[in-house]
Amino acid sequence: MQIDKYKFPDDLYYHKDHYWAKVEGDVVLVGLTDFTQQLAGTIKRVVTLDEEDEVEQDKPIGTLSSGKWTGKLYAPISGEILEINEDIEDEPKIINEDPYGEGWIVKIAPSNLQGDLANLKKTGPEFETWMKGEITKFTP
Repeated sequence: MQIDKYKFPDDLYYHKDHYWAKVEGDVVLVGLTDFTQQLAGTIKRVVTLDEEDEVEQDKPIGTLSSGKWTGKLYAPISGEILEINEDIEDEPKIINEDPYGEGWIVKIAPSNLQGDLANLKKTGPEFETWMKGEITKFTP
């Protein structure tokens, strides 16, 4: 789905704080939406909790910094961090270049997948209405 200049792949789940979750078997990849990476500008630094740390849906799992913004990273789902994308530690701008591919941030082994997914958004008319409101709220 394309909304204004922002892309939102239909196969992902979206968190209210503009993170995405992609279910791949028993693992969920987590990253920043195209909207958030464009709003933040060039990503300069990403710091996350460590592998094997437990995370809880809607709770901070790290921080993200750009030239004009520093903010918390939130977990779209609960579980255990299995892997941290080491490529973005060395070159965080990969998030800007490929937010839904090579720019993933962490992989999580979910502890309550179906319950957590029920709290996330999918693309469609309701998502589009919500996202247009977010774009209006956060962009000049």
